[in-house]
Amino acid sequence: MEKVLVVGPSWVGDMVMAQSLFKQLKQSSPELIIDVLAPEWSKPILARMPEVRQAIVLPTNHGELKLANRWRLGVSLRSEAYTQAIVLPRSWKSALAPYAANIPLRTGFHGEQRFIILNDRRRLDKKQLDQTVKRFYALGLRADEALGDIPYPKLSVDPNNQQQLISKYQLNRQLPAIALMPGAEYGPAKQWPLSHFKTLAETLAENGYQVWIIGGTKDKTAGEKIAESGKANIYNLCGSTSLSDAVDLLALTQQAVTNDSGLMHVAAAVGTFVQGIYGSSSPKYTPPLTDKHKIHSLSLECSPCFKRNCPLGHTNCLNHIQVEAIIKGIEHAMHP
Repeated sequence: MEKVLVVGPSWVGDMVMAQSLFKQLKQSSPELIIDVLAPEWSKPILARMPEVRQAIVLPTNHGELKLANRWRLGVSLRSEAYTQAIVLPRSWKSALAPYAANIPLRTGFHGEQRFIILNDRRRLDKKQLDQTVKRFYALGLRADEALGDIPYPKLSVDPNNQQQLISKYQLNRQLPAIALMPGAEYGPAKQWPLSHFKTLAETLAENGYQVWIIGGTKDKTAGEKIAESGKANIYNLCGSTSLSDAVDLLALTQQAVTNDSGLMHVAAAVGTFVQGIYGSSSPKYTPPLTDKHKIHSLSLECSPCFKRNCPLGHTNCLNHIQVEAIIKGIEHAMHP
């Protein structure tokens, strides 16, 4: 039986987008076994992908080299007898474990002198493969094979956990729920101002919506700022929910207002309508993979710059996206 080891990416959004590759592999070979070598944090997301048999934890943190650890892990995987490895990151270190595992076919893009450790090296045509999802998807095809239609990610949802979360946080299911996701792990140049999120939350609550502020521990202070008015039906859930919880909560919302972040891609993958806000990044490169979305981008001359912080010091690409524009987008999606 064929078995593939996929070396996964290091960001939440990229891991969600990688599901398009997993779907394609299973469509081509339904009996194929797919394991994913990935960071510890990604296990809850991979558990929501039925195409994946198991997540194998990479014993390093983001950005760490730890070549000896990677080599030992690869050696320990030799007994799995994988027939192919697909290496999504372009770093040399990412390809080391598959090489140590003696996997006969090791596929990935050229990069960082990977001539020996990868033996199925692909040239990255950035014009043709102009989106992250296209690059991941292409590695599951033959080198000369056309992309075709790319399936959207679709994460599974746990109804039992949803009911527990509704009870735990006393969420009002009689009102339409809008998720606000103020975080963006990459940096401030991808974050819509908290003052804008705060105004939006208060306006939505006044207009009969329930507002759920969703994010990780790093977003807890941001969530508190957005919810500080104490208005009814604004719930700050930042830092109190797991990544699995975020999947299930987002599946209960009608819409999500979000920066270009990992949770944006989670929202798209559970069928929520996405109001995506883009500043330093490009919706052409990492769009929400769903037909149910509205992009908010000013397309200034200086954007996208792909910087963590605004090099001009003003972040007008985000500051000038008005709350009224987001509200208009929400209302249009609710009442098309």
